[in-house]
Amino acid sequence: MNRKAKRLLVVALVVVVGMAFRVSWNALRDVARAIGADGTAATLYPFVVDGLMALALVAALVLTGDARKFALRVLAAYTLASLVLNYIHGLLPELHSESIGWTRLASGDWTNWALVLLATSLPVGSIYFGSDLVAKVLHHQPPIEQDKQESTHTPAYRSTPEQDEPPAEQPAPGQEVDSSPTAPVEPIEARPQLAVAAEVTRPRRATGRVPAAARSTRPTRTEVELLAEARSLTESWPIEKLTGEGIRKALRTSPAKARIVRETLKAERERDTAATVTG
Repeated sequence: MNRKAKRLLVVALVVVVGMAFRVSWNALRDVARAIGADGTAATLYPFVVDGLMALALVAALVLTGDARKFALRVLAAYTLASLVLNYIHGLLPELHSESIGWTRLASGDWTNWALVLLATSLPVGSIYFGSDLVAKVLHHQPPIEQDKQESTHTPAYRSTPEQDEPPAEQPAPGQEVDSSPTAPVEPIEARPQLAVAAEVTRPRRATGRVPAAARSTRPTRTEVELLAEARSLTESWPIEKLTGEGIRKALRTSPAKARIVRETLKAERERDTAATVTG
C-alpha cells in the first residue's frame, strides 16, 4: 500500500471514529445529567469515558508485555462500560428530554444503585488508569535486540608478534624437567601489550624487485658454456649414461637445457663413431 492510500485510510478511520463518538457523546451526556452532573460536567463526561478508551488503545500499541495487557484490560473495561451506559440510554425515553434532571437509571433499587455506581466511578477510574497508562508509556523503553554471543573458540588468527615467536623448547630425552611451581599466568585482559600487538598491521608481501643481496651469486651460463662443461664432465661416460637427468644433476641446470646438451653430445658421439668406422 502506497503512502497516499495509507493517508486516505487514516482519514476515513478518523471520520468514522468521530461520528461514532458523536453518537456515544449524546448518550453519555444524558446519563451524566441523570446522575446529577451540571451542564459543563455532562458535556465533558463523554470525553472522560471514550477519551480514555482512545488513550488505552494508543498505549496498547506502544507498550509490550504485562503493560500492554494492562492497557488492553482498561480498553475492554471502558468499552464495556460505555456500551452499558449507551444501552441504558436507549431503554429510558425520559433521558432523551432536554430538561432532564436527576432521575433513576433502572426501576429496581439494586440495579439503579449498580448503574449509578458504574456511571460515577468512571471519572475516578479515568484519573487513576489514565495516569498509570501515561506513566507506563513515558517510562517504556523499546526492547533492544540482543547482540550475537561472542564465540568461545580460540581465534585462528594471531597477531604478527605472536606468529614470530619461536615454539616452546621441548625437553631432550633424559633431561630433567623443572617441576617447580610457576608464577600464575596473567589473564589476557590484563596484558596491554597484546592489545597493542593486535593493532599492528600484518606486513605486506614484497612484490617488487628482489634485493641484490638476496639474489644468487652464481652467474648465468650460456649454452656454449654449458656444452663445454658437459663435454669435460661426460668425456668418460658411455653413451648409455648420457641421459637428461644425469646431465641436469651434473651441470645443475634446468631440465630443458639438460635435454639440449644431451642431444648435442649424442650427435657428436655418433658423428665421431661414424668417422672412425669410415677412416
